[in-house]
Amino acid sequence: MLVGASGSGKSTWAAAGYRADEIVSSDALRGVVGSGPHDLDASADAFDLLERIVAARLGRGLTTVVDTLGLDGARRTAWRAAAREAGLPAVVVVLDTPPELCRSRNRERDRPAPAPVVTTQLRTVRDVGTALDLEGWDVIHRVEATGRAPEDAAPPVRDLRSQAPEERRSSQGLRFVLQVSRFPWGEDPATWLSGVATAADDAGFAGLAVMDHLIQIPQVGRAWEPIPEPWVTLGLLAGLDTRLELGTLVTPVTFRPAGVTAKAAATLDALTGGRAFVGLGAGWWEREHAAYGLPFPPPADRLDAVEAAIETMRALWASGTRAHDGARVSLPETTSYPRPAHDVPIVLGGSGDRTMRIAARLADAVNLPSALGTLDHKLPILREHAEAAGREVTVTVLDLPVVGRDRDDTWARVERLRGSTPAGHYLRRTNAGVPAQQRVRYAELAERGVDTVFLAVGDLDGADDLERLAPLLD
Repeated sequence: MLVGASGSGKSTWAAAGYRADEIVSSDALRGVVGSGPHDLDASADAFDLLERIVAARLGRGLTTVVDTLGLDGARRTAWRAAAREAGLPAVVVVLDTPPELCRSRNRERDRPAPAPVVTTQLRTVRDVGTALDLEGWDVIHRVEATGRAPEDAAPPVRDLRSQAPEERRSSQGLRFVLQVSRFPWGEDPATWLSGVATAADDAGFAGLAVMDHLIQIPQVGRAWEPIPEPWVTLGLLAGLDTRLELGTLVTPVTFRPAGVTAKAAATLDALTGGRAFVGLGAGWWEREHAAYGLPFPPPADRLDAVEAAIETMRALWASGTRAHDGARVSLPETTSYPRPAHDVPIVLGGSGDRTMRIAARLADAVNLPSALGTLDHKLPILREHAEAAGREVTVTVLDLPVVGRDRDDTWARVERLRGSTPAGHYLRRTNAGVPAQQRVRYAELAERGVDTVFLAVGDLDGADDLERLAPLLD
């Protein structure tokens, strides 16, 4: 649906991006049923024909560009509803052309529109912006038209969210995201965090993730060790000059309303130019909920909340501000700005059967344990759920290895980290070894269809420590 005054360049814009058969023009139809494209006496017949053509094309699911002034609210509403009924995206394109350029083009026509009429059109176009925001279009695309030649005309509608950042993959085809789970930052937290992120970027990591916990978990450290709020932390890292994708692994749905998480992720995505992701989970540690006065519902209720959270986020990240009435969530409006700069991926953490079913239906990826035996059991189940849902879901894993520079360094790290766990058991559980040994295992992950490895090492001391991990990314 095009919106613009006479002389704004609507027809030129449409012709630059669409086939002639896809464009239904009121001016062209005046030429068919009248004496020419500017025969206003033929307008009624032209619009009658236009309505029938639009209805026929939409009924066949065909791309349809409606080239009229677009200033009639009732017609906009009817065409938007028809597009929705046909299962097509409803897009409005506003030609924001300088008034003097519109008037100049109009004067050059064989039969120009009366100057007062053009003035009224320009005023209406200026005022229609708020109405469009409230009408509930899937996409509102504004074109700043200039006096350029037709070959330089603005391109067709392009959703910026399709422009994903350049991927970084190892020679084995894997993406590696550094998960930072402990924070021995001393007296200068910001410098420590910035240094780790910059070093991770230099080493070739595709991204950086932080845990979302309120108390440091016993698997990583002691309760009195720092565990920063993740979205504040990611905001700091967004200001660095890196190419890292940034997100959580994972945010429990029990910590904050899903809409608030959607807002944080959208803001992060806008600030980073499309480098945010959201790791989402049902939550598992009752202690931190009790300590912070948060409810901790039964597992089934938490998984219900995961489904509702994903639906809420998708609704708030979509274009337009229309109401949302979905399977689990009803929202009176979806006014949430800034919008994300790209489709923010949702990575669902967990390997239970229902979690994998939810991931197969709703999420972009599911994060599983990296143990090969566990994967061999879980992956067929996940793929069965995905096939039933008619979707593909990306597989990521959380890997917690001990990585040493050489054999002696590896054993020294095992001794330092194992606590009371027998050394042999700890070594096997953490796949302790040098980078060459780790890459053998990663090749097996890649063969199983794993796309991304979230890499978390229990003894990451700072930026200088990233050097020993870099060979994993080759």
